[in-house]
Amino acid sequence: MKIGSIIYNEDKPLAVKTYKELLEFFKRKNIEIISRENIERAHFVVIVGGDGTLLRNGKEILEKNKNIDIFAVNAGSLGFLTEIKIEEIFETLEDYLDGEYSLEKRGILSIKYKGKTYEAINEILISKGGYMEKILKVEVNSEGGFINGYKADGLIISTPTGSTAYSLSVGGPIVVPSLRAMVLTPMAPHNLTTRTIVIDGEEKLSIRLLDDREGYLVIDGESYGKLEINDIIEVSYSEKTLRLVLPKNRSYYSILREKLKWGDNLC
Repeated sequence: MKIGSIIYNEDKPLAVKTYKELLEFFKRKNIEIISRENIERAHFVVIVGGDGTLLRNGKEILEKNKNIDIFAVNAGSLGFLTEIKIEEIFETLEDYLDGEYSLEKRGILSIKYKGKTYEAINEILISKGGYMEKILKVEVNSEGGFINGYKADGLIISTPTGSTAYSLSVGGPIVVPSLRAMVLTPMAPHNLTTRTIVIDGEEKLSIRLLDDREGYLVIDGESYGKLEINDIIEVSYSEKTLRLVLPKNRSYYSILREKLKWGDNLC
């Protein structure tokens, strides 16, 4: 028998309402629902909220249970990661319990900095301290050698999942999430010929701050501290993946068309 867990955004009335309905649904199905403290026992987890709810909770869940299936339900606004609509969740759960479902595995980045390891679902940002601060100088190397030196307001290293987040907003490309790749997108580069590059996810990056200007390490929107000159940040793919359960008749391209109005005539 399947064992599940539910995590929801308590600040969103729709998420609270859906949580209560889910409890009733699983009670009728005789499915055991356990707390997040015991989530290592769960086969699946339903996360109800927006993309931020998934980002805040996803990595913590994977620390305890890296093989868990995730239902990401959108009770927010845009919802790129939370692909399942509220009206689809119960049909999707029925299919899952009947064994009729598909999974999409999303890659996660591993970041080593000052002896600690962190993980990113969307992106890593090397950012200057504020709009009045001088631009940063950042050097990026891989196992294959020197990639580039960047003079910019910052540098984003994103997963394909994160390619539709911060990276896209500063001119980066959309990358389908099935690819194992990293997207390096400079923010307001001093040299306009310095463009975004998509590199193989098998590469391991070493990023170094070249001067003592104020810089910060930000991972999935959370600050992880001030950077100092010659600090080294190592970035590679983690062995963990997000195992997202997909609703029927949904594809990544349909999400782009729906969320970004991709291809619509807006004029």
